[in-house]
Amino acid sequence: MSMKKTDLAKNMVAKIDGKMRGAGAPGRFAKGAAEVVDKRERRRLDAAAGLVPFACKLPAELVTRLAERSAAHAGGVNGLVAELLRGALA
Repeated sequence: MSMKKTDLAKNMVAKIDGKMRGAGAPGRFAKGAAEVVDKRERRRLDAAAGLVPFACKLPAELVTRLAERSAAHAGGVNGLVAELLRGALA
């Protein structure tokens, strides 16, 4: 049984769409996009650096103040919180 022209076009679009989704971003346009580290590798690198995940619940007002200050901090949120905790615990 032959297919209609519209069905052939739909199949072709689906085939092209699948190829586009499967292909990664070209290196010259997105140089760092292919170097994404998965969670396990990130955990291994953090453990090698002596970092330990630490979760706590904070008031929303405090979190917004931390986010504002961390934008100007070189270490980001993690560096700012570490610096503030070192100062408070010293």
